[in-house]
Parts: sequence; structure tokens; C-alpha cells
Amino acid sequence: MTLTKNQIVEKIRVQQKLSKSKSADIVEKLLEIMKKTMENGNDVMISGFGKFCVKTKNERRGRNPATGHEMMLTRRRVVTFKCSGQLRDKINEHTDG
Repeated sequence: MTLTKNQIVEKIRVQQKLSKSKSADIVEKLLEIMKKTMENGNDVMISGFGKFCVKTKNERRGRNPATGHEMMLTRRRVVTFKCSGQLRDKINEHTDG
């Protein structure tokens, strides 16, 4: 199951006993700070959670998988996420095996 932004707002509202609009404002402001930081090419690291890294991919030759047609993919920036050791450990506590 995917956790949505609305569900995060609701969890903050209930746990912190805030209004829905105040909870939504907090989430929106946090996400806006993160977006602006990454738009400027900087990484976002949240201790105990992980790091959102902005990486530049150089122009490269690619292929359209539907048609097989070759093309040049333009230089672009992408965001990757690397979870912290603490988060990885928590995730692996709940695996069957």
C-alpha cells in the first residue's frame, strides 16, 4: 500500500492534535523546502531516514523500447534516494525469511 500526501497530513493532524489546514500547511512547506533545495542542485539529507541526491546524467545514446528506434537522450538531472542504515534495519526487521 502506498502512503499518500493526504494520509501523511491526516496522521500529523491526529498525532499532533492540529487542524487539517495547519497539518497540510506543514507538509506543503516541508515539501517546498525540499523541492527548492533539489531544484538548486543540492542534496537533502534527513538523519535516520535517508538522502535525496541530485545527480546529473550526461547525454547518451538510447533506444525507444516500443519501436527500437535509436535516439540521443539529453543531459538531465535526476533524483535518487539512499536510505539510512537505521531505516534499512527497520525495513528488514519486518521481512519474512
